[in-house]
Amino acid sequence: MSDFKKIEELEKRLWSAADELRANTGLTSQEYSRPVLGLIFLRYAEYRYELAEAKLAKKATKRRRGSANMKASIQAEGAMYVPEGALFSNLLELPEDGNLGKAINDAMKALEAENEAIKDALPKTYTRFSNDILASLLKNFSNIQFDIGSDVFGRIYEYFLTEFARSEGQGGGEFFTPSTLVRLIAEVIEPYHGKVYDPACGSGGMFVQSANFVEEHNKVPSDELSVFGQEKTGDTVRLAKMNLAVHGLQGDIREGNSYYEDIHHCAGQFDFVMANPPFNVDAIQKDRLEDDKARFPFGMPRTDNGNYLWIQQFYSALNDKGRAGFVMANSASDARSSEMEIRKQIIQSGAVDVMIAISSNFFYTVTLPCTLWFFDKNKKDKDKVLFIDARHIFRQVTRAVRDYTSEQLNFIANIVRLYRGEEVDNTFLEHHEDDGNDGSWDIKKCFVEEGKRKPKYQDVLGLCKIATIEEIEEQGWSLNPGRYVGVASGEDEHDEDFAIKLEALQEELEVMNLEAHELEQSISVNVARMLEDAL
Repeated sequence: MSDFKKIEELEKRLWSAADELRANTGLTSQEYSRPVLGLIFLRYAEYRYELAEAKLAKKATKRRRGSANMKASIQAEGAMYVPEGALFSNLLELPEDGNLGKAINDAMKALEAENEAIKDALPKTYTRFSNDILASLLKNFSNIQFDIGSDVFGRIYEYFLTEFARSEGQGGGEFFTPSTLVRLIAEVIEPYHGKVYDPACGSGGMFVQSANFVEEHNKVPSDELSVFGQEKTGDTVRLAKMNLAVHGLQGDIREGNSYYEDIHHCAGQFDFVMANPPFNVDAIQKDRLEDDKARFPFGMPRTDNGNYLWIQQFYSALNDKGRAGFVMANSASDARSSEMEIRKQIIQSGAVDVMIAISSNFFYTVTLPCTLWFFDKNKKDKDKVLFIDARHIFRQVTRAVRDYTSEQLNFIANIVRLYRGEEVDNTFLEHHEDDGNDGSWDIKKCFVEEGKRKPKYQDVLGLCKIATIEEIEEQGWSLNPGRYVGVASGEDEHDEDFAIKLEALQEELEVMNLEAHELEQSISVNVARMLEDAL
């Protein structure tokens, strides 16, 4: 069974247990969501702590529990120090006729006391629940298997947010960035060392995958990475801090609207930017942003759409050697009018490095396809962009959901490395065994010339192509990979290509109608003035 299916089953079981609170207490989702997630967090913290202890034991370190050395060693292993009074397993041993609510509150306080990063982030309202309900939740959550994915806590958190919203009649709306896409971003930007920024950080999944990348390359993430994030709601900020802490990371996560509040003074500050921003947001007050040339150096789009405000934020936050990787709506690659003018300037800056088209059905609650954009302000050849059409690369997990095998993800990442003149790196593949791996996505099958042993980049019809800025200009400054890589023999044009073209034409028509209306008004005013002068 794939990790996705295991996590899906786990989510449903946990939600069923959590829903007992709604059924038996009459509380709103807002009132019971944080206590439920707090218990899951406590269980996950102990799980990570036990893994770190086991690693230390293998290293034959003999440190007394509770010592400063022990605490530092646990954190160096990518976990959070959990004192005796905060162990989830100890709560399970308490008699059910005792005051479980107070005991859980005390455990939360004990964990916060040892970990400054989560101060005031954990819920402490468990005395409002009956012992029977708390005992049931503790037993259910004690059986969670966390060894099924690197950011399983973040995934569960996002799932619960969606279910809480649905139970309140809000229709969900949140969607978790699939870990395979986040890890692909990390593999392409290679965040070995430096400052990482996500202005739409959600539960902090981008930071977790960056840490995994560093750890798998035999370095300590907390020594190599400094993370900075921003989110518009306080509850999400608290959950992001919890997710970072449980993975042994320190981060500066702030509450604020990233359109209007530049809390981290971002321009030119970061080595890496990773993000999955909300797509196609409208009604943004662009008049408040027009004078912020540092964050929006290419101007305001005239269309009522926030995509190119996000894209400019990612670009401007990078320092001179910085790399960015982010998820974006397909329509942004071909958007016309003022958005095309902004895209043209970004392309001419030489920062656009790689564009990867992703299949539909990678997200768990929405079916939209997307594109991964990558900037590199320190790239060697600023006249070239690598386009990869990966829409035919996926594993069908369920009827509605796709992901990558570790072999497929490794294959795509190594195409980028060959394009950059780097060596093939199979670290991810070596650390992630996968039942779906069958050798069909071996990089050597596509990129080793006859009579040679070492892989070398070459354009592959239907898969990848390096295009010059002149070629991109000939395509109307499009960054849609499908326009460049072509269609391999025997393949049909994707329906998504037609949809993108139709959407771009519709957008262009709307802009032209708006400009025609403005011109009509201008002519009317001028004619009226001429008539007044004639009289």
